Amino acid sequence: MNILGIESSSLVASVAIVTDQVVTAEYTVNFKKTHSQTLLPMLDEVVKMTGFDLETIDAIAVSAGPGSFTGLRIGSATGKGLGLALDKPMVSVPTIDAMAYNLYGCASIVCPIMDARRDQVYTGIYENKNGFSIRKESCAMDIRDLIQELNELGEAVIFLGDGVPVYKKQIEEAMTVPFSFAPAHVSRQRGASVAALGSLYFEEGNIVTAAEHAPDYLRKPQAEREREEQEAKGNVLNS
Repeated sequence: MNILGIESSSLVASVAIVTDQVVTAEYTVNFKKTHSQTLLPMLDEVVKMTGFDLETIDAIAVSAGPGSFTGLRIGSATGKGLGLALDKPMVSVPTIDAMAYNLYGCASIVCPIMDARRDQVYTGIYENKNGFSIRKESCAMDIRDLIQELNELGEAVIFLGDGVPVYKKQIEEAMTVPFSFAPAHVSRQRGASVAALGSLYFEEGNIVTAAEHAPDYLRKPQAEREREEQEAKGNVLNS
C-alpha cells in the first residue's frame, strides 16, 4: 500500500510517501516560506529522487486541522488537486492525532499543543503505550485548563508542538505530575506521521473523495471572531 502524506497545518511543510508502513521518502521544511511555494516543488523533488510513480498511490492523506487557516487551505487544495488529477481517494487525518503518532509506543501520556493565541492551544490527550489510543479528541482550550486536566489524570506527560516554547514557563510552574518535552526530531508535525496514520485510517475505510475533502478548522478565523466581538459590544452599547 502506498500512501502520500501532506502536512501544512503550521510553519512546517512536509510531504512523505509511506509504503507498507515503511517511509519511502520524506521532505520536511520548518522555515518561513509560503506553503504554496513549497509543497508541490517538495513533492516533485521526492518523485525525482525516488522515481516513484504517483499513479501507484492508493490514497492521499492530508493533515486536516486544526492549525493555520492559510496552511490548511493550501494543503487541502494541493491534496484535492492531486486526488482529482489522479482519481485517488483522500484520508483526512486530524493534525493533533498525527502529531501524537510521532510518539507511538511512548509510556507517558502524549499531549501535543499548537499555539492558538490568547492563552489557547489546539490539543488532545493520547495514550500510545499499548497502541494508538485517543483519550481526548483534538480541541481548542485554555492552556491553564489543559494543565489542570493533565494534573488530575495523575500520570506522566510528554508535550510536543509549537506551543511548547510559548507555554513552557507556564507548564513548568503549574504541572504537578512528572512531565517532559519531546526531542527535536519528533517535536513538530511530520508528513510521514500523516501518511503512516493515514494508512491505518485508510484500512479502516475512513476515506473521502477529493471533492468531499475539507479542512477542519475547529474554530472561526481570528479576524471573524474579533469582528463578532466588536459587533457584540456594539449591540450591548446600543441596547
